[in-house]
Amino acid sequence: MWDTICKRLSQKLGKPVDYRSDRSIAGGCIHNAQALETSQGMFFVKINRPECLPVFEGEAAGLKAIHATKTIRCPKVYLFDLIAGQAVLILEYIPMQGAGPGGMTAMGQQLAALHKVTNNSFGWHIDNNIGLTPQDNSEEEAWISFFRIHRLEYQINLCEKKGLSLPGKEEVLNGLESFFQDYEPAPSLLHGDLWGGNVSFDSEGNPIVFDPACYFGDREADLAFTEMFGGFTSDFYEAYNKAFPLHSGYNYRKKLYNLYHELNHYYLFGGGYGRQAQETVRFLQNVL
Repeated sequence: MWDTICKRLSQKLGKPVDYRSDRSIAGGCIHNAQALETSQGMFFVKINRPECLPVFEGEAAGLKAIHATKTIRCPKVYLFDLIAGQAVLILEYIPMQGAGPGGMTAMGQQLAALHKVTNNSFGWHIDNNIGLTPQDNSEEEAWISFFRIHRLEYQINLCEKKGLSLPGKEEVLNGLESFFQDYEPAPSLLHGDLWGGNVSFDSEGNPIVFDPACYFGDREADLAFTEMFGGFTSDFYEAYNKAFPLHSGYNYRKKLYNLYHELNHYYLFGGGYGRQAQETVRFLQNVL
């Protein structure tokens, strides 16, 4: 398989790419992640079943979109395709490390710059995935309509089919407008899956983001998910707010936005995420 992958890289790069070695590396719990060493340097390769090719297509589209903004670093996409009967995504290999001095400040500033990239509508030109869950990015002119139909209702339907009961869901879905009475989101380019496991820093301390689930949406949705698993550092939030101040209603809306991720985690993993989603629905009911 590696010889076939190297042949495809040779065609893409227009120069010979000879196989040297490969090794498994940390790359999440979904795909087989490999560091491929060649005569043209290192590459990061994700491999999965052939039916996962659309997942790689969506990831590649997001990485290309982020890269084009020149705001925050992400891996360059070389190619994705079916190779030797497997879905394969080949990316730039970036050695990563923890945040150095000023690293989280830079990440806050650069994420704010990414969010200033806007569009005429909410959604995305293709569907993609949040984890392995399909993410419906059908475009809408109104954010509330997009978030109600293509985020909350979509995930609620998936979770109810797995047995989750969500008392109060109708009240929350029908009352979404009340969370936006003095706030009108712009369609910002979002990473879409922005938690601590999808950010890092290169050898020079520059922030890196990867594994995106991009779409154009309310920038608060990205910020909210950074808080779901403990949050980023205070330097990150201070830098972001200085560069692109958040509306005061964010403290309520972040619960609304993370409901989407709680539901998705229940759909993927079950367990306590269902109870967490139920508690969030009750909280949102009390806010209405």
